[in-house]
Amino acid sequence: MLNYVWISLLFLGLASALFIDISDITQNTYKNDVPLTVTVKSSAIKSGGGFDCKVTIPKENYNKFFNSKETDNIVVSAVGSFTEDKKAIQLYVKTDENTPENLIVVAKASGKDNDILARASIISKQDSITYLSKVYFEKISFLSMKRVTNDSINIAGTAVEIALGLIGIMAMWLGVMKVAEQAGLIKIIANWLKPITKKLFPEIPPDHPAVGAMVMNISANMLGLGNAATPFGLKAMEEMDTLNPNKGTATNSMVTFLAINTAGMTIIPATAIAIRAAAGSADPTIIIATSLFGSTCATITGLTVAKLFEKFPIEKNGYGNWFKSNLKFFITFLSIISVLILTFATGFSSVIASAFSFLPPTFFKDMIQIISTLAIPFFIFVFIGYGVIKKVKVYEQFVEGAKEGFNIAIRIIPYLVAMLVAIAIFRAGGAMDNWLIPLLRIVTDPIGMPAEALPMALMRPLSGSGSLGVMADIIAVHGADSFIGILVSTFFGSSETTFYVLAVYFGAVNIKNTRHALAAGLAADVAGMLGALFIVKLLFG
Repeated sequence: MLNYVWISLLFLGLASALFIDISDITQNTYKNDVPLTVTVKSSAIKSGGGFDCKVTIPKENYNKFFNSKETDNIVVSAVGSFTEDKKAIQLYVKTDENTPENLIVVAKASGKDNDILARASIISKQDSITYLSKVYFEKISFLSMKRVTNDSINIAGTAVEIALGLIGIMAMWLGVMKVAEQAGLIKIIANWLKPITKKLFPEIPPDHPAVGAMVMNISANMLGLGNAATPFGLKAMEEMDTLNPNKGTATNSMVTFLAINTAGMTIIPATAIAIRAAAGSADPTIIIATSLFGSTCATITGLTVAKLFEKFPIEKNGYGNWFKSNLKFFITFLSIISVLILTFATGFSSVIASAFSFLPPTFFKDMIQIISTLAIPFFIFVFIGYGVIKKVKVYEQFVEGAKEGFNIAIRIIPYLVAMLVAIAIFRAGGAMDNWLIPLLRIVTDPIGMPAEALPMALMRPLSGSGSLGVMADIIAVHGADSFIGILVSTFFGSSETTFYVLAVYFGAVNIKNTRHALAAGLAADVAGMLGALFIVKLLFG
């Protein structure tokens, strides 16, 4: 299934980019070969023949050219030089923070960051240094395709940087875990949680090393320690693969484990809280309860879908027939889940409000800072300290575990590059903004999801950094404590980057047949977003 999604991302991104570029050329969006009347006022000519100048665009001309509504004449700085026949001036127009948005768009569209190449044909000389001219900006074409090319190349490099950046973290945490494993601490933790893990992962023996790694991964995720969670998760996948009778195909336990990961249940969504605090929120931690509710919905749904698909084996390419034959069951199941969520959420808000009303306003913020500061040193101290008590050769075992971390980080590079490039092409080509969002609004508008929040809901499963940027931008526009600001913050804390998780975790053990993992992950994402929307509307709508 992941194969078809990957192909779809590539195809839709490229098709959208080509469609937009052809449309721009047909409509002449960037005014190629269309003159704009301006005055160019030059300073003294430099030794090289160039000169600094001021380009003044009358507001009437500017507004007509760009379909804008400026109230004052536009004045921008430029560097100019006369052509040989003295009938035109070659201009390099400089843009800055005071430059109107339209000119900044032209600069970026022409491939520059802060300057525009233009040719000013002189109409008349008004005085010794001032020229009335017609300006023709540099021709712009196939902008979307250029963006697709640049973004795909850049993200391929970023994917490698991400994987290489994991080497140190992987080496450290798998080294620590190796010590704990040799000391028997992981086995003790696994035994404590045996009743739960036996139900969730019946294929795995309760005392298997995979159980301890999964427990540590889930615990780190719940505490918001993403850097610690990934190494544990990759180690868990490696251990589960040792029990896999069909190498290259995901087992039921792998799918269930990834369903939990893509649900992203986090008690403390530290990143979203930090963004809210930086944006000046009066109560940055207000999203703890809403995020917990949303991620709970995601986890329940992800696990349910994963377990359901286990019970109904599907032949290759037989998803459509299977879904049709079980449509009535799905309708009944979703109706029951909706009622349960509604009932739970109604009581949830009042319980949260009353239970913590006696606490000072900064309590949760202070607790988050303490946990974030002490959690990782605490893990290291306990794991290494227990190894010392059990007389484990901690240094040697740490080094052995660190070697595994290096190998895993290198092995995931091809999978990470493949997935991130497809996502980058899909985004840069405009398929999400121009096709997917308008299509989904048919469904999201009736349930009350603001259109401004929809890009965040769609970006979250695709890209962690992308969704973080979208969230920060929305909060900057609407305010951290607005309904939309709280909603997108809750989105961030209610789910994970599904495609990234699948690419990295399955790539670590060379899984090519992911079975129903993507379906479970996306179901968890949808449930998390709907749960977040419901609880935020209930409490703040």
